[in-house]
Amino acid sequence: MSDTDAVLSPRDWTSHSPYVYPPYASTVLRGPTKPLVPLKAQLSRLQAPVYGHESIGELDHDLTRNARRNGEPLGERIIVTGRVTDEDGRPVRNTLLEIWQANAAGRYVHKVDQHDAPLDPNFLGAGRTLTDDDGRYTFISIKPGAYPWGNHPNAWRPNHIHLSLFGQYFASRLVTQMYFPGDPLLGFDPIYQGTPEKARDRLVAKFSLDVTKPDWALGYVFDIVLRGPQQTPMEH
Repeated sequence: MSDTDAVLSPRDWTSHSPYVYPPYASTVLRGPTKPLVPLKAQLSRLQAPVYGHESIGELDHDLTRNARRNGEPLGERIIVTGRVTDEDGRPVRNTLLEIWQANAAGRYVHKVDQHDAPLDPNFLGAGRTLTDDDGRYTFISIKPGAYPWGNHPNAWRPNHIHLSLFGQYFASRLVTQMYFPGDPLLGFDPIYQGTPEKARDRLVAKFSLDVTKPDWALGYVFDIVLRGPQQTPMEH
């Protein structure tokens, strides 16, 4: 997006959660407490590092197969698809999306995650893909489980998938989370509740029978808008 576009369509910061939101305890420690320091314009345009757009593997979008060793991963298969668009509904093409998530038992493949839940040897929990000419992306995965996270007594994260979108420049990255419709934990989650009320629904995927594959996987649609009054809230 050009500088002119940015002037014509400023980011609606009221759609995003605040940098410091006390119910989400870690933001008190990591959120900025002093005014942000503007960077020189040329730094935001550095086309580095190279994010690997040209090295997408055939199975990178399919989390049920990209780490398979001895069989199928455990859990409920899902298909997640959607479009990445700008504020005017125009497709954002050839954009790199990465996702990461817990497995069906609510466990990440990460040494810091010591949740008392099993790891799945056939599920890595990470994938990547590019948007097509219509701005569309598709992932095949396993529905992630809820997990405790220690933010407050008896705190559990809702089922969710993390998404990261990379643009063409060093500073052009958006990180957000996708939640599932009807999750009872959404009402207790400070990260979700910390998002302004008018924008929370933009973080919840829509179930789609059209995307659902008969006898195989449920389908969800999660569209991402990069700017404007309907922009997808960013994760801080």
